[in-house]
Amino acid sequence: MVARDRRRAAVVASVVPLAALLHPGHAFYLPGVAPQEYGPGTKVDLKVNKLTSTKTQLPYEYYRLPYCKPEAIENVAENLGEVLRGDRIVNSMYDLRMGVDESCKVLCRKELSDKEREQFAEFVSQEYRVHWILDNLPAATKFVDDSVPGEPVTVYDVGFPMGFRGSADIPNTKDGVSYLNNHVAITIKYHKDASFEGSRIVGFEVEPSSVKHTYQGSWSDQSPPKLTSCSGGAGPHALSGGAEAIFTYDVKWEQSDIKWASRWDTYLLMGDEQIHWFSIINSLMIVLFLSGMVAMIMMRTLHKDLQRYNQLEVAEEAEEETGWKLVHGDVFRPPQKVMLLCVSTGTGVQILGMLLVTMVFAVLGFLSPANRGGLMTALVLLFVFMGVPAGYFSATLFKTLKGGPAWKQNTVLTATLYPGVVFVIFFVLNFFIWGEASSGAVPFGTLVALLLLWFGISTPLVFIGSYFGYQRKPADFPVRTNQIPRQVPEQVWYMQPAFSIIVGGVLPFGAVFIELFFILSSIWLHQFYYVFGFLFLVLIILVITCAEITIVMCYFQLCAEDYHWWWRAFLTSGSSAAYLFLYSIFYFVTKLEIEKFVSGLLFFGYMAIASLIFFVMTGTIGFYACYWFVRKIFSEVKVD
Repeated sequence: MVARDRRRAAVVASVVPLAALLHPGHAFYLPGVAPQEYGPGTKVDLKVNKLTSTKTQLPYEYYRLPYCKPEAIENVAENLGEVLRGDRIVNSMYDLRMGVDESCKVLCRKELSDKEREQFAEFVSQEYRVHWILDNLPAATKFVDDSVPGEPVTVYDVGFPMGFRGSADIPNTKDGVSYLNNHVAITIKYHKDASFEGSRIVGFEVEPSSVKHTYQGSWSDQSPPKLTSCSGGAGPHALSGGAEAIFTYDVKWEQSDIKWASRWDTYLLMGDEQIHWFSIINSLMIVLFLSGMVAMIMMRTLHKDLQRYNQLEVAEEAEEETGWKLVHGDVFRPPQKVMLLCVSTGTGVQILGMLLVTMVFAVLGFLSPANRGGLMTALVLLFVFMGVPAGYFSATLFKTLKGGPAWKQNTVLTATLYPGVVFVIFFVLNFFIWGEASSGAVPFGTLVALLLLWFGISTPLVFIGSYFGYQRKPADFPVRTNQIPRQVPEQVWYMQPAFSIIVGGVLPFGAVFIELFFILSSIWLHQFYYVFGFLFLVLIILVITCAEITIVMCYFQLCAEDYHWWWRAFLTSGSSAAYLFLYSIFYFVTKLEIEKFVSGLLFFGYMAIASLIFFVMTGTIGFYACYWFVRKIFSEVKVD
């Protein structure tokens, strides 16, 4: 079930972001990455990365297990995003030469202890996959997806299984016994053209198998004897058997018509394009529905209200029509917890700016999968640099609401409150990952670097933004605020704050939940996600939906003579984050097979962070939309 979902959820495509630019024959790769040409017989480095499992969500370094290891380990320089993803790229013993085929070449022979065999068996039972890299291409396993009758599709799964568990369906295996894939058939595709010298690598496929190798005579590492098990007929290598394990590999070079610029297309094959289009159409229907309601309110109801108010009709008649004008003396009364509201909106602007700029870079191709860790690095750095608008908007709102002399405290909280909550959760989760000795644990040096980015760059930028925000003259409200607060009449049950807030979050979540499934699958099922065109459209639709649903609910609230709209506007659209977290629980139960406590803790910890970020962002969108709406309608009425 998980394997099928993982394959179906490989919703990745080499697409240009907008639907009109979805042309199947156009390659899309990271600008600035130069191809490398190899001459005949030139050494091609095969690097090993990490071991991953969808069952545990805990990556491990390749050489944590007793694989064949070179004498000197050479670490590849990694960017911030790669470290946060748990990548640990190092060299290997595989000797690959351009255009030179190999057959059953011995890599090494290992005498496995009981502990080492148990370690291999445990990783095999947890369905760990091995990840290699050749010329910046990840190793992939090819298989045919025949889930749609009559339409078989060749699909590539990133990485390859470390081994398998025996069953009655697999010949020469015992049920429940773990078998090690100690032989790999490597197929490397290359492209030649008159426009350049040498060959360019355009494909890297690995087909693993388990072989119980045999040989004649005694073993010598300097001059290994000829294996008698390479011609076939040998059974699989059971980890419950002897201590000896011989690792071998085949190499086959194939010339291909695939051009270097298109070599990622096989990894980014999109088999669910119709579902993405359905997601867009579903979201657009929600937007059209809300837009119709907003248009009706703005063009019909409000127009009629304003006309009657400005013609100074009988007060009782106007009151029967609507009650929103009756709260003109209280509608701009500052809410409770002004500072927290300003901090939340400032951070929301920071997150929204980060996502919008990231999407621009993504749709332009700068965050191609060829740039491993680029997306994560971009998100972190852009969040840091968006400290200026965060401080500016937080300070402007704080001054407008007459927050008083505590502007320094407001600025400090804008820079530290929500990032601090995220960092504490992340740090606690990192302790558990450290306890599992996983490569997913962020090293101490990287944590220090993150803190330096936070306090050394982001916080000063927030102060700079706040300085300009406080220098700006506060916006004048269109109506005066009375000294004595007006009593809010008793509200009917469906206008109670809790109910209206819960209802308000349904439509923003409904606009994104289909695309959310693919995003979760790409994160937790270790697949590429590259349909940034669809994602950009969904993000725009989300912004519009949050704005419109908040305006509609705010209008109904004001008509009920309830002027406490500040926080309710933030919470109405922000409540969609609660649905996101509930959906993540549903996804965990139905799509994942996580059993370990730490793995489950990681899932819910990271989803809590994602939900918090979503809450602050959507809440900010709803708040500013409602803020504009309230100012707009009350600026149009004549008040004595």
